[in-house]
Amino acid sequence: MNKRFFLSLVLCLGTTVAFACTNLIVPKGASKDGSVFCTYSADDYGMFQGLAHYPRAKHAAGTMRKIYDWDTNVYHGEIEEAPETYNVVGNINEWQLTIAETTFGGREEMVDTTGILDYGSLIYVTLQRARNAREAIKIMTTLVEKYGYNSEGETFSICDPNEAWIMEMMGCASDRKLSKERTVWVALRIPDDMICGHANQSRISRFNMKDKSGNVLFSKNVVSYARKMGWYSGKDEDFSFCNAYAFPDFSGRRICDARVWSFFNRYAEGMEKYLPWAEGRAADAEPMPLWVKPIRKLGIEDVERAMRDHFEGTPFSLDSDIGGGIWQMPYRPTPLYFKVDGESYFNERPISTQQASFSFVTQMRSWMPREIGGIIWFANDDGNMAPYTPNYCCITSVPKPFHTPGADELNFSFDNAYWVQNWVSNMVYPRYSLMFKTLEQVRDSLDKSYFKLQKEIEDAALAMNESERVEYLTRYSSDKANEMLASWNKLAIKLIVKYNDMIEKPEKNGVFTRNAQGMGSKVVRPGYPDAYSRELIKMTGNKFKRPNK
Repeated sequence: MNKRFFLSLVLCLGTTVAFACTNLIVPKGASKDGSVFCTYSADDYGMFQGLAHYPRAKHAAGTMRKIYDWDTNVYHGEIEEAPETYNVVGNINEWQLTIAETTFGGREEMVDTTGILDYGSLIYVTLQRARNAREAIKIMTTLVEKYGYNSEGETFSICDPNEAWIMEMMGCASDRKLSKERTVWVALRIPDDMICGHANQSRISRFNMKDKSGNVLFSKNVVSYARKMGWYSGKDEDFSFCNAYAFPDFSGRRICDARVWSFFNRYAEGMEKYLPWAEGRAADAEPMPLWVKPIRKLGIEDVERAMRDHFEGTPFSLDSDIGGGIWQMPYRPTPLYFKVDGESYFNERPISTQQASFSFVTQMRSWMPREIGGIIWFANDDGNMAPYTPNYCCITSVPKPFHTPGADELNFSFDNAYWVQNWVSNMVYPRYSLMFKTLEQVRDSLDKSYFKLQKEIEDAALAMNESERVEYLTRYSSDKANEMLASWNKLAIKLIVKYNDMIEKPEKNGVFTRNAQGMGSKVVRPGYPDAYSRELIKMTGNKFKRPNK
């Protein structure tokens, strides 16, 4: 296989080599209240993760930090520790700085196997050292030049309460004779009134190398390295980062960019123009823009809705064939590519996917005290199948459901959000159209309760001093997580009772009904959905046709 496309293909297909993730970005001018929103779905197979926490700390001069690969836990080496590190909760720190990512892979030969910093370690090390997006970009690019970057090509979302950036980075191989610099990268500030996204395909094409605004940053070798390697020979101003280093092939467009297209299509006009690009088949299709202007300003509920997307109402919709089974599950088994009689086929890959280990929406607000302004709305599963629970960026301990002693990828715990949420979602997946409505009701009720409480909680916190706020918001975040977990355990039991043996037991006002004799009311037997019945008869003809007599 051509090395140029190997990693892009592998990563988009979602093998265990790396995550296959999605980021959506809404700057302050595109949001209803001036918030900056950044999302992340961390998608991998069998990955067990909770809500990370790195407490604020001070370190003596000469302290070294051991770096273990975030994906594999393999030890890579040591870097010098910073004198002071900041509190980090998940992918947001106490200064309301968020860093998220998606892996695009790119040219296999560019991976620097001698580097110490992988993309995950780079994110969390930087979150502990930076106060804003520009500082984060400087720290990230300085660290990888000093210690080396050993991951494949990566797109980073880097956002603070005032600015939202997209940065793409690749290593310059392991041979320093080829390049003294260790990475190539470019970072662009997203205009405040636009929305942006990336999903495992390099999205930065041409960029203004003569920009004087400070909103375009790039490594000095970003073009020269491609020239040296024989991958580009045109003018500097015509250079395209993605075309040179991670060309958007079919997988990069249909499996990856189509997710971004669906987000844009939901909130922007004219996206049908870029449908051929997202379909991935036409070589001459017009490339989709890096960012678009939404038709209206978005709120937290809009961003969460986008993270729950399954291409509904688009040509990629997952409810138009039998791939979802009897009850029209908008999920597909993996791997995404499969063969029938020697021919290769694929499944659609939406934003919302069953292999999500966690999903979040961060909210950053410049007008609020920083310990109140930053929130990571966290789901420890596919965002469609769980509520987004609020955790403030200042909290000094992670709620137990998101960091449960004894729970891991091989040990189930009723006290752990990952396992309880996956328990519920895996009951619902196979009978989605029948059972999802019950999950959705509980999920949306919790989400709405968080939104309703938000102003009251934050007004109370505003009346406190900083230390009191931190304690108060830590307790509140923990309380909401515990309440969510209790609700989800109850939901699991309800699903078993309500839908046992493929029937449905009647309810009224959330309570199962009984007949005059005190027994459970007569159950409903839903049978096949109409669309599935028709497909079944198409496949079987008269085999199951009932005689007239």
